[in-house]
Order: sequence, then structure tokens, then C-alpha cells
Amino acid sequence: MNEQFRNPTDAASHAKLLDRLGEVAVRVGLGLKPGQELVVTAPLDAVALVRRITEHAYKAGASLVTTIFSDEESALLRFRNGRDESFDTAPAWLYEGMAAAYRNGAARLAIVGEDPSLLAKEDPEKVSRANRARSKAYMPALNMIAGFDINWTIVSAATPAWARTVFPDDPEEVAVAKLWQAIFSASRVDTPDPIAAWETHNAALQARTRTLNEKNYAALHFRGPGTDLRVGLADGHEWNGGSTRAKNGVVCNANIPTEEVFTTPHKDRVEGVVSSTKPLSYNGTLIQDIQVRFEAGRIVESKARTGEAVLNKVLDTDEGARRLGEVALVPYSSPISQSGLLFFNTLFDENASSHIALGQAYSKCIRNGGTMSEEELASHGSNKSLIHIDWMIGSDQVDVDGVTQDGRAEPLMRGGEWVTS
Repeated sequence: MNEQFRNPTDAASHAKLLDRLGEVAVRVGLGLKPGQELVVTAPLDAVALVRRITEHAYKAGASLVTTIFSDEESALLRFRNGRDESFDTAPAWLYEGMAAAYRNGAARLAIVGEDPSLLAKEDPEKVSRANRARSKAYMPALNMIAGFDINWTIVSAATPAWARTVFPDDPEEVAVAKLWQAIFSASRVDTPDPIAAWETHNAALQARTRTLNEKNYAALHFRGPGTDLRVGLADGHEWNGGSTRAKNGVVCNANIPTEEVFTTPHKDRVEGVVSSTKPLSYNGTLIQDIQVRFEAGRIVESKARTGEAVLNKVLDTDEGARRLGEVALVPYSSPISQSGLLFFNTLFDENASSHIALGQAYSKCIRNGGTMSEEELASHGSNKSLIHIDWMIGSDQVDVDGVTQDGRAEPLMRGGEWVTS
């Protein structure tokens, strides 16, 4: 029996919090409606959470819940034993089926908990080719997700490999228990009424987006150690944060947890240098101390202390991979930041720090973007790519100014904290 559950009270408490997380995922994350199908993806170690989510989905009236499990050990076997030509293939039939489900109204839920260093020792060229093949096959489904055609959400589950990375000095059972507690806390399920807590939190994030939309800044200027970056904002950009209404009319929270407000940069109006403030865990490779330089919106120089080969392969995915698709602001005092933990997981670390994302932009972040063609979105500055990868550039040493349409700089964040109300 796991050490953390030898006390029956502890086991009961964990079961209660896990059930609450399943309920929050369905009611807050998805806003699942009666009659909707649900497609879930999850690692094998997340089966307990999958069952809680499945139960709450059916209680909410789901017509069918289908879960697709992944296994990291099997992924490693591919890289160590697969034929070279196999790394240019992906299960197109699977992604076509997922896209068909979304076109027919299904909701999407992803449970993440990957080993941050799973592929660290594997051939970067094979990793890049496999990721590119997957991205191409997944693009029809991804377009519907990025465009919020459907209601969708991402939640996390504590897995042994991930827990060992976050808590390397603890026995595995202790590490897993600590990581679960951190997930429960960040997801607000350890509060007396998690649903009400999310309603309050969403209201605060939406108040911040209203303020930023009223400001209608032309650009953001980030300054800090190794960073002097001006991010021009897309024409007609719109800030989002917290819950959002998908095109199917369902209100959802795409990330559980979330602390960010975000919008779309102009793909051609990013200038300067920027350094990452937290490691980026990307498909099993840990990329640390990223430094890049932008000219006319495009990354023209890049380096990293670890994972540089993988970073360069990512940047070569397509033309849009060297341009930005998102910029997000997160105060240093966010609960995830104040936990003091480095999660080595983008879902959490991006909500501890202001960040930017390489690649695909969200049409949701352009006014009336949901009705625009790809050409119209591009004319507003929206980027297109096979990838969307967030990495962290904020800290308590980073200041942010909002640059008005007439070129004036207004203090927006100082030392990582909001200045404006």
C-alpha cells in the first residue's frame, strides 16, 4: 500500500480531492452540456482521475466518453527500436477521427503529466521528425481547438516520473503525494466550494482583460536581466483570461489551473532580445536558459544551455515557428509562483510567470476572428504554425510597459506585479 494512504483518513481525503478535481474539470473546465460526447486523452498513470472525470461527465449528461491512453515506456521503445523511416509517420486515422468528433460537437479534455526528461537522451532529429509528423496529422483537430470551435480544457495528474522531477530528494511515494497536493491547491479544489472559488477567480481575470482591452495598447515592452523585448500587438487584438465562450456557445476554462490574461502579438512587429526565466519541458526534453533575438517579428538568433538542438529543430518546424502566437501576463504573486515549486510542466509554470508562445495564434484573440479567413487573420498580424509552445519570460525582476497607440509608455507591471488597477 502507498505510504501516503496508510492512514485511512489520508486516503479518504485524497479520494475526495480527486473527485472534486474531476468535477471541476467537467463543470468549470469543459462546461459540458447534456448530450455532448467527450474525447479524453491521458497517460496510463492518470486512470484514477480519468474515472472520476468520466463519472462526472456522465452525471452532467454526456452521451459518450471515449478515452485514449498513452504510455511513455512504449514511446521510448519506438525511439530505440523503430525503423528510421517510421519517424516521418503519425496515426492520421486517429487524428482524423478526433477532428470528426469535434466537427460533430464533441468536447475535448486532455490530462497531462508527462516525464519532463523522457526523450532527453534520444536523437533530436528523430524527435523533431516525429513531432512534425504528429503536428501535421493533428492540424485539422488543432485548428478547431485553437479557434475555440469547441469547448475544451487541460488538467493535470501527478505521475511518478513527473513527481520525481519536481521533488528529486523525496521517495517516489512522498513525491507523488506532494505533487497531487500542489495540483489540488493550484486547481482550487482544496477550498470549501471549488465551483464558487472558480467563479470568483474568473471574474477577477475578466476584469483585468476589460481594463487591457480599454487601453488598446499598440505594444508591450518587457525589460529585465537578458531581456529588452518589444512585442507589437495584432491589429484588433483582444485580451482574454479565465473562462471563455466557445463558438458552440459553451463557456469553458481551457486551462485548469489558470492565472493568465493573454492576447495575440503581431507576427511582424516583435523586436529585441529575451531570456527565459524557467525551463521549458517540451515533449520529454528539458530546454533551459533560452535566449533569442527577434527582428521584424522573426527569431534570427537562438541558444539554450540544455536542449539547444531540440529548440533549433522546433524553430525549423515551419516559417511560423519562429514567430509569436501569444503573449500572456501573469503576476509574480500568483499562487503557483508563490508555491516556490518549479513544475517542469508548461500548464503550471506558464501560470507562475508572464510568457510568450511560439507558433499558432488563437483567432479568439482577434475581434471577430472567429468569422475571419486565414488570409484575413494574417492581415491583422495573426501567426500560423504547426506548433504552439509557451515559454516563460516573467519574474520578480521583469518590468512591463504598455505602449499606447501614440507611442507613450505606461507602467503595467513592476517587479512582476500589476501597477494598474
